Amino acid sequence: MYLLAVFGNVLVMAVVIWDRSLHEPMYLFLAMLAFNDVLLCTATVPQMLHIFWQGPLAAAFPACLTQMFFVHALFLSESAVLLAMAFDRYVAICTPLHYTTLLTGSLILKVGLVLVVRSVAVVTPGVLLILRLDFCKSNIIHHTYCENMGIAKLACNSITLNSIYGLSAALLTTGLDFLFISLSYWLILKTVLQLPSREARTKAFGTCGAHICVILIFYTLAFFSFFTHRFGHHVARHTLILLANLYLLIPPTMNPIVYGIKTKEIRIRVLGPFL
Repeated sequence: MYLLAVFGNVLVMAVVIWDRSLHEPMYLFLAMLAFNDVLLCTATVPQMLHIFWQGPLAAAFPACLTQMFFVHALFLSESAVLLAMAFDRYVAICTPLHYTTLLTGSLILKVGLVLVVRSVAVVTPGVLLILRLDFCKSNIIHHTYCENMGIAKLACNSITLNSIYGLSAALLTTGLDFLFISLSYWLILKTVLQLPSREARTKAFGTCGAHICVILIFYTLAFFSFFTHRFGHHVARHTLILLANLYLLIPPTMNPIVYGIKTKEIRIRVLGPFL
């Protein structure tokens, strides 16, 4: 799955970068999502594979904090890109006459900068809260990568502040992203139902349905993993580990297929030479 995710996302990026006719908002957001997916997979999967093949892996504390920072920052930026893509589809379908005036190149650049700044600003306090903790118990993280609460639970002092901040940050970032994405697709589907052409409705439903499925998988796995780490005291440890790995691996694998191959222009450029 890792190789498939990397290959698929690199292919999407290459197609968008090399073909100037695809330098439009929708495809640029796809390239941003693909780039983020490659980084997200690479930050976790190689270490996970090493643990599966050779057993527990020793990691220095600074290296562990660095991995934690990038994993959570990339997850937040993934959520932000999905929100930007939902807004792009909303404008294209619900207010098409304003599409070119609203979604300009400068706006896309600003969106990219904002999602990076947001990720850094939200994750950095979480890292600082980890640094204030005293670790005098076991130094074994029961996880395949360095995760915020996985590290915090090794501390001797109270981690209530860490838990409160993590919960608040998640609800105010990815939680709001999910609400706005849901609102965008609800407005899109409402507009699609009013289309006079049955063929156009079927095509729109097919595209939006695939997008909604991927989004639901991404957020369902993420939130379930997030909440069970904090409140699921009776959930088996292997279940927590499995969920935490799936929400970082399945979406990057599926995104190139759903967003890339199902997009006609990208599909033609990828499969064209073989047809």
